[in-house]
This record gives sequence, C-alpha cells and structure tokens, in this order.
Amino acid sequence: MIEFLSQSWPWYVSGPLLGLMVPLLLILGNKEFGISSSLRHMCAAALPLKADYFRYNWKDALWNLVLVAGLIVGAAIAAVGLDGGSAPAISDGARELFSAWGIESITELQPREIFALQNIATPTAIVSLLVGGFLVGFGARYANGCTSGHAIMGLSLLNFGSLVAVIGFFIGGLLVSHLVVPWVLAL
Repeated sequence: MIEFLSQSWPWYVSGPLLGLMVPLLLILGNKEFGISSSLRHMCAAALPLKADYFRYNWKDALWNLVLVAGLIVGAAIAAVGLDGGSAPAISDGARELFSAWGIESITELQPREIFALQNIATPTAIVSLLVGGFLVGFGARYANGCTSGHAIMGLSLLNFGSLVAVIGFFIGGLLVSHLVVPWVLAL
C-alpha cells in the first residue's frame, strides 16, 4: 500500500478525485472549495482587535481551517514518510529547458540552484519573496479567490469571472516562466 501511495498518480486518477471535492462539498455541506479565505478565518479567530473585514462568525468556516490543517499534515506525511522530497519525473524537453537556465541536476523537489539557502538569504531574494508573497496574497483576495478556487470551484459553477481569472493565471505563468525566471537565474 505504501508503495502505491508513494508513486506519482496519473492525471486520470488524481484529477477526478480532486474534481469530486466540488460536488461533495456542495451536496454534503453547501460549501465552496477554496484555500485563500483560510487566512482570513485564521485572522478573524486570532486577532483581538479586529477590522470590520474580520468581524464575522469565523466558526462557520471551521471546516475550511480543518481542511488546511489536513493539507499541512498530509504534506508533512508525504515529505517525511513517502519520499515527498524527491524530484518528480520530467520530460527530456523540460530537462533541456532547465539546463539552458543553468539548472543541471534535478534530483530534489526544489532545484538547489534556485532554492539553496545561500541563494535565498540575500537581501534581493528576501525582498523579492516578501513582495511576491504580498502580491500573490493581495491578488488572491482582490480576485475573490486563488488559483484552485477559481479553476476548480469557479469553473465548475460556470462563473465567467473565474474563466477570466484562470486565463489570466495561465498567461501570467507563461510570461513569468519564459521572461522572468530566465532573467532571475541570469543574475
């Protein structure tokens, strides 16, 4: 059983399983799948002085906090117990692209050429991570959802705004991977 769980699952198994989360949440609890709102719920639960944005009954969203806790525990189990730190299988084309960027050895989940401590402990990297993290978090709340919320939940509900958001995510991802990543790696 452990061997089965520790290998990569094909898209035609993992995709439908993830997709089944949407109708299960809707049918069983009238809940919408999404992760980005969990930070709001945590702040509403923990902050003593609350802005109006955090004044609501956060206990109604306790299921969402349990889902996030399960994701964290599941990721820890996968990383420690199921060899979750090893690199996934990638195509020869991807290896050539990474090699052109100066990433030669892909043996871990995160390439050392990018994520080694000496590379991310520089002032430029720290500022980039903080600004990037803020922009992602702000963008997710401003867009009323994150990538998973729009792509999985919003599209399943035929929400036009989610379609626009998902198209924007893909365009942004392509631009960053083809323009920004090579520029950052060249620094």
